[in-house]
Amino acid sequence: MALVSPFIASPSVSVARPVSPRASTAAAIGALRPASSRDGSVDAVRAVLLGIVVLLHAFMVGVGRDETGAPLLENAMEHWAGFPALTWVVQIMPLFFVLGGFASFTQWTRLRERGTTASDYVAARVRRLLIPAGGAITAIAVFLAALVISGVPAEVVSVAGFRIGQPFWFLAVYLGCSALVPAMVRLHERHRLLTLAVLAAGAVTVDIVRVATGAAAIGLVNMAFVWLLMQQIGFSLADQRFDRVRPSRVAMVGAGAVLTLAITMLTGFYPADLLSALNPPMGALVLLGIAQLSLFLLLRTALRRVADGRASAVITWVNARAMTIYSWHMLVVVALAGSLLLLPMDLPAPLSTDWWATRPLWLAGVVIAVAALVALVGRREARRPSPATGVRAPWAAAATVIAAAAVVLALLAGSAPSAWVIAAALAPIAVGLASRAARSAG
Repeated sequence: MALVSPFIASPSVSVARPVSPRASTAAAIGALRPASSRDGSVDAVRAVLLGIVVLLHAFMVGVGRDETGAPLLENAMEHWAGFPALTWVVQIMPLFFVLGGFASFTQWTRLRERGTTASDYVAARVRRLLIPAGGAITAIAVFLAALVISGVPAEVVSVAGFRIGQPFWFLAVYLGCSALVPAMVRLHERHRLLTLAVLAAGAVTVDIVRVATGAAAIGLVNMAFVWLLMQQIGFSLADQRFDRVRPSRVAMVGAGAVLTLAITMLTGFYPADLLSALNPPMGALVLLGIAQLSLFLLLRTALRRVADGRASAVITWVNARAMTIYSWHMLVVVALAGSLLLLPMDLPAPLSTDWWATRPLWLAGVVIAVAALVALVGRREARRPSPATGVRAPWAAAATVIAAAAVVLALLAGSAPSAWVIAAALAPIAVGLASRAARSAG
């Protein structure tokens, strides 16, 4: 199953000054709270992007039975000729990382002014991301174990674990990008253009080598170049550099990015399916991200009006539970898909006329089920638990590495229920390390 997914505003930057321990503690606690002045346009778009992730993953589900009558769970979009064109709209990860960079820059520079250390910030991010994700990983382990105990065929359990685990690639990458925020912000402040140029050159070079050699594994290096570049562009959005650019020039840049992307696709350098450009990440995502950012800048004033209007409550609710929604939604989708096999009725074949006709009802059911579950399990994320203070760098690094290991294990070995059990055990260890100073101080 291809993946998208789906994760704020004083632009000032000051040199950190010595502060009292009490001030430092207050600053660190603020790490997991909304910024005092949020940008409604960013919040609105992040909520929309997350909604696209949930709907797309639900849309891709094809469930039925094969010729032998055995249950079948597949990605229906793999067989639809119109899907590559649709990916130009639903591939939203580049813009998500840009807006994530905006939020990270705003948060880190604000906290740095108050004396928060880089280690405290990183530990806070681990807790902020892994607490809801860790709960989902544990629930998935229990779900898969229940399938095994119930006598569900091993092949079905394996496919279910694989499908549920695929979106977790994002969490692994986002953890790494978040851990590097303090260092990357420093590079942005001292060598902004050089940093952007090096990251862009690295992404293009990796693509050239990958295409020339045919070694797809080389493209995995772009996990760093592509996503750090998008995050870095988000830093420039946060420090208001783009606010000084005329709308006509913004439109020209966006159109140029789309044209360049189209040319590279026509030449065969990049695939027409922009979701396939995720694995491994390709420079096509950078061009798409520039086009998406241009559109965002042109619509920003209108988006702020929407965010301040009737949609405000929904946008706030979604953003407060964003990681819970992302981490838990595939469990809901797969569980609902599996439950269809228990119904005493014939299921329409994926991509058939009847299948398309049932999509609105199916998508509505997924949205309702996800919202209900998130309302139940998302309270802890919405409360923004207070992070530790005085975290030492080795503990913050260890927490990050163990958190990433848990997520990567679920991603790479998710077809095996035992992998989810191990990942579920690693998650609280990472959170505990990120909270170690708080317990010691207590």
